[in-house]
Amino acid sequence: MTGHELSPAALIPEHDRQRLLECKHHAPHDFYGRHAVAGNTVVRTRLLGATDVQLLIHNDAVQMHHTGDDIWIAELEGEHASDYRLKVTYPDAEPQIIADPYFFLPTVGSLDLHLIAEGRHERLWEVLGANVHTYTTDLGQVTGTAFAVWAPNAKGVAVVGDFCNWNPNQYPMRTLGSTGVWEIFIPGIAPGAHYKFAVQTSEGYRVDKADPLAKATLAPPETVSVVADTTAYEWRDAEWMQRRQGVDPANSPMSVYECHIGSWKQGSNYNTLREELVPYLVEHGFTHVEFLPVAEHPFGGSWGYQVSGYYAPTARWGTPDEFRALVDELHAHNIGVLVDWVPAHFPKDAWALARFDGTALYEHPDWRRGEQKDWGTYVFDFGRNEVRNFLVANALYWCEEFHLDGLRVDAVASMLYLDYSREPGEWLPNQFGGREHWDAVQFLQEMNATVHRTHPGVITVAEESTAWPGVTAPTESDGLGFSLKWNMGWMNDSLEYFSLDPIHRSYHHNEITFSLVYAFSEKYVLPFSHDEVVHGKGSLWTRMPGDDWNKAAGLRALYGYMFSHPGKQLMFMGCEWGQTTEWDEAHSVNWDNLADDWGHDYHKGIRRLVRDLNLVYRDTPALFSQDNTPMGFQWIKGDDAQNNILAYIRWGADGSAVLAVVNLSGASQPNYRLGSPKAGTWELLINTDDAVYGGAGNELLPTVDTEPTTWDQFDQSLNLHIPAMSVQLYTLRG
Repeated sequence: MTGHELSPAALIPEHDRQRLLECKHHAPHDFYGRHAVAGNTVVRTRLLGATDVQLLIHNDAVQMHHTGDDIWIAELEGEHASDYRLKVTYPDAEPQIIADPYFFLPTVGSLDLHLIAEGRHERLWEVLGANVHTYTTDLGQVTGTAFAVWAPNAKGVAVVGDFCNWNPNQYPMRTLGSTGVWEIFIPGIAPGAHYKFAVQTSEGYRVDKADPLAKATLAPPETVSVVADTTAYEWRDAEWMQRRQGVDPANSPMSVYECHIGSWKQGSNYNTLREELVPYLVEHGFTHVEFLPVAEHPFGGSWGYQVSGYYAPTARWGTPDEFRALVDELHAHNIGVLVDWVPAHFPKDAWALARFDGTALYEHPDWRRGEQKDWGTYVFDFGRNEVRNFLVANALYWCEEFHLDGLRVDAVASMLYLDYSREPGEWLPNQFGGREHWDAVQFLQEMNATVHRTHPGVITVAEESTAWPGVTAPTESDGLGFSLKWNMGWMNDSLEYFSLDPIHRSYHHNEITFSLVYAFSEKYVLPFSHDEVVHGKGSLWTRMPGDDWNKAAGLRALYGYMFSHPGKQLMFMGCEWGQTTEWDEAHSVNWDNLADDWGHDYHKGIRRLVRDLNLVYRDTPALFSQDNTPMGFQWIKGDDAQNNILAYIRWGADGSAVLAVVNLSGASQPNYRLGSPKAGTWELLINTDDAVYGGAGNELLPTVDTEPTTWDQFDQSLNLHIPAMSVQLYTLRG
């Protein structure tokens, strides 16, 4: 079989040819590939730098005609079978046989496009971005990568990468109707290939963009996307995942260790954490770990809160599969994994999401809604279907692909309020003239409802610093639908109170009791987070008044009070031993505080206390099983401001009880009487003043029996020795 001389109909019309050469054509597949033209079969291809191209069809080789600009055309008389290959020769290289990228039908289907347009595609990562596919054709299997990207205002988009010398002329993409999705399948592109999207803007300039849905990247400062194989990792946590579905997180023990991977120990990565962090968490009794954002981010100093690659674990600490292995190892040791998730804003880097197709695409076009000037970042356009879809699907992606047990959503307040951190004239009211950002509210509700529907047992946690109503109320009751909310009020009041010299605390008693006024209005986490140990705030240690002995006693009392208070527990790395220095992401936490030389026993004692608190908390239903109802809390003594003493009972759903006795003064109370709602024996569980924790070591009775003496409006009471600056936890045994 031979091809005849080209007819005029076989050539590409000049107007379209020029647009193709400029990478500004919306439909290159209409001209490249196989087409029926005037009753004949025409195959066109553009192969940059090729010296010879032959069309392999019907077990024959047909010489293709070079028509200039690296375009090759063959015209065959009549209709011919659709499948073919190209035999391509490049200078100083052996010929290679390839499948034609412009032969294949779109890899994004009409239903996919419909769902994307409506903002309802819950598995967006499977159709956009870079996805490895294998197709069975008449001439055999073809494996390669399908590329797809949303860029509705672009004049043209091409895939560029190390496989085409980053030249946009080799693989221009086609648009799929009015959806703004551009697509191409390129045979032979395997996992590990480096790529970007070359976007021709309506203003006439080209910008090379990282893939918004890239599943892997090169480590910063590189900005390149990497084709990933999401099917290679074999999970071992089926039992954990099955068990998780039956857990009610609101009424289960949850003690979270918040961790920044890069500075837990300098040089840490996903692999070293499997070997070092996992046994550390097990030894110290934490039930969960929460990683500061692990999604790709260009600036390490943002701690991950300025995300550029929402679908890619940062390559600075390893590969996606290495992160999967870390999660797997944590699950194998019964530790849940939460990750900070940041839909509130994104950086302005020109190679990332910002002005993606030359226009405000992911961000709101009006700077009064589309920028967060305090942070120098853009704000997502939550009212746009495709943007909302991008974010909701991203939440699902982390749960699905990395088996996460929870997402902590950063800076929720910045999304909820249109005037957040803005001066008059710098924000736009909503359609009712108010400050509520209803598009963001709808997005958060959709995200929460979808995550909880598709991944039972996964929790979502809001960092929300205002009194927005119903943050943890179900979406069907018009709440935001979060599982838990950080109790920022408790955190601020507690730290303010504990920073006072004990002699002044009696005048601030309401600061330590006020949290119980609203403790059950939401489902709370009690956080001592990274935000409290940076930016000149010092460490928790430095906030405690007095000398080292008193600082240590203050921290031990703070933690005893924290673990007995309604709510889940969270502390940032280093807090578990009372790190003396402020956190700095460029350095390891201060492990020197735990050295064996003089002066470090206090820190070892604090760490031991946190371990014991975790173990007692985890095994004591009274401390967690009724966290979110007044039925789980009972005041015994809440008004003794003069002595800085609190006493209360935590009731378990099983009827068990724990009595917390809190002395936040500098004076011991050797004979302090407290009422008891039941007769019986109270057994000492925890004494923060114990010598093993670095305390004074006052000998306390291991058990105390109630007496039929009316006190505090109870028929029974008990007499206790309460050391200065200490917390005791007792459990009722009869």
